[in-house]
Amino acid sequence: MIAPLFASLLQSFFTDRLLRQMQVSPNTVAGYRDAFRLLLRFAACRLNKEPSDFMIEDLDPALVIDFLDSLEVERNNSVRTRNNRLAAIRSFFRHVAMSEPACALQCQQILAIPQKRYQKRMIEFLNREEIEALVAAPDTSTWIGRRDRTILLFLVQTGLRVSELTSLCPESVALGVGAHVRCEGKGRKFRCVPLRRDTVAAVVAWLDEQRPASGAPLFPSSGGGRLSTDAAERLVTRHVLTGSSSCPSLAEKNVTPHVLRHSTAMALQEQGVTLSVIALWLGHESV
Repeated sequence: MIAPLFASLLQSFFTDRLLRQMQVSPNTVAGYRDAFRLLLRFAACRLNKEPSDFMIEDLDPALVIDFLDSLEVERNNSVRTRNNRLAAIRSFFRHVAMSEPACALQCQQILAIPQKRYQKRMIEFLNREEIEALVAAPDTSTWIGRRDRTILLFLVQTGLRVSELTSLCPESVALGVGAHVRCEGKGRKFRCVPLRRDTVAAVVAWLDEQRPASGAPLFPSSGGGRLSTDAAERLVTRHVLTGSSSCPSLAEKNVTPHVLRHSTAMALQEQGVTLSVIALWLGHESV
């Protein structure tokens, strides 16, 4: 039976290839899972059959291309999202090619589907005045304000991703000589990022006030749990609005945590740091 073959290949792709062999992050697994949910839903409608009845041959290049087009036309997805979905599909068919050589031609045809070119937007970043206004925006007379100020200072100095920041615990930071933060980045790769004196002082003050237990979140939610990615993004947006009253140019920019990463990179470059070091600092293969 060929139909069970597709199901077993898809399962082995997630459990064996992604999780056991490649040890990808939960975010990568979630992105690939969403891509295949959409693909299988599209294919079920197109083929008029349940995904459990699919044969591997059903997912031919024409269907995959039509699916990618539908993401833009029907779901109003960006070209970047389309390309990310294609990357997930390509990864699966590389796995199929290794597991089932009889499907090599079909896999080769799908792997040959090109990514769609698009005009990349100019990378936004904050200048020094905008960064200072943002960090000064939280009301430090409140617990949340003190937490948020420390988070903002941490983000603009370290360039950590939000997912890296929210996963930190007290043991992640070393605040003595050679102060640094150790975080787990994409691909479960760990890196250490140096901390400036002002960042160290802010974190020391925060820990003295918070006195978190070992393994607890370094920056908890108001309920004491781990801060969600969405909550971290919202706090950036909230304080951008406040900071724009003293620095109007903030209101003209779409400031996200990712923009703060770009701001870190630009600040390092202005200080004469090489691109290769900046890439290591941010946890990138390249800048």
